[in-house]
Amino acid sequence: MARLEIESEVTGNVWKVEVQAGARVDAGDVLMILESMKMEIPVEAPEAGRVSELRVAEEDAVEEDQVIAILET
Repeated sequence: MARLEIESEVTGNVWKVEVQAGARVDAGDVLMILESMKMEIPVEAPEAGRVSELRVAEEDAVEEDQVIAILET
């Protein structure tokens, strides 16, 4: 299994977390939604796998390039 670090593409806040650690996801599934400058930015799984770790929770602030989740593929 490969370990993928999912990074935030923007500085903003976690608006909604759509999955829990341990969940199986397909490529393109939305993991969470970030809010930046009143825009909602979905964070999608780049590959199918299992979410092994969520490093943020709803309402957390995030920085650009911050690791926000780990995906085991």
